[in-house]
Order: sequence, then structure tokens, then C-alpha cells
Amino acid sequence: SNRRRMCPAGTGRPDMKPLRDVLQLRVRYSETDQMGTFYNSRALEWFECGRSELMRRKLGMSYAVLEARGVFLPLVEAHLEFQGRARYDDLLSVASSVGFSGRAKLRFDVQITQSESGRPVVCGHTVHAFMDSAGKPIRPPTWFVELLEQAAAA
Repeated sequence: SNRRRMCPAGTGRPDMKPLRDVLQLRVRYSETDQMGTFYNSRALEWFECGRSELMRRKLGMSYAVLEARGVFLPLVEAHLEFQGRARYDDLLSVASSVGFSGRAKLRFDVQITQSESGRPVVCGHTVHAFMDSAGKPIRPPTWFVELLEQAAAA
């Protein structure tokens, strides 16, 4: 079979089920390379689309609102596994989930598949630290933790 295995999800906090969201996006011509498939750096941009929409849809909060409240989530780690092709105009499903990684980081696990066939395209995760506007590490604010817990329970 040409189906490859899916990426393992992160462990997260055992007391909280991860929040999940699926975004559909279409591969744009500018995202492809000479081989006719998506250019590798695009995967991280698609991961960003997935996590931004997850926060907007499931937490009711955009990154802009988070930053306006003095909380920043810089990327501190990224892992990608390239599993298959995605060509111009392919419709992709970007399945993202988020949970805590340790005490002061968020981990977003992402699996991108071909929408129609379910064939894996790319999977992986990103880890984000909580920082203040000065770039100093902070603990996740209580209001954010509560928001995440309420959304996960819903």
C-alpha cells in the first residue's frame, strides 16, 4: 500500500483532552516547485494556518487578541515528516490539535492529508513558549489555561 503511517500525537496533559480542528485549504500555484508538488517550507505555513484557525474557532481568540493581552507564543521547536505529494489545486485537510507540553509550552500536532483520498501529505508538530512583550518567558496566564480547559471540555 502506498499509504504511510500517520504521525504520533503528542502526549499533552493527561487530565485534559486535546482540542482539535480541521481546516480545508487548496494548494496555490505559488506554493509548488519544479517537481509539481508543494515546496517544503509551505508545510510550516500550513501548520500556522491550522493553529490560527484552531485558536479562532475553538478558543474564540485570534493571535492578535492574545498578543494585545501581552501574551506571545513564539515557535521554539518544529518537526515535519514529508509523507506524500500535494499538487496545485489539491484540496487538503489540515487537522490540528493543541495541548500543553510541560508547564509553560503549547504543542500543536498537525496531520495534513489529501481531502478526498485521505492520503498523508505531511505531519508533525510545533512547540510554542509563552512569553511577554519583552520576550521574557512566562507561565501560561490563568485565563488562557481556563479558556483551553473549557474549550476542551465542550
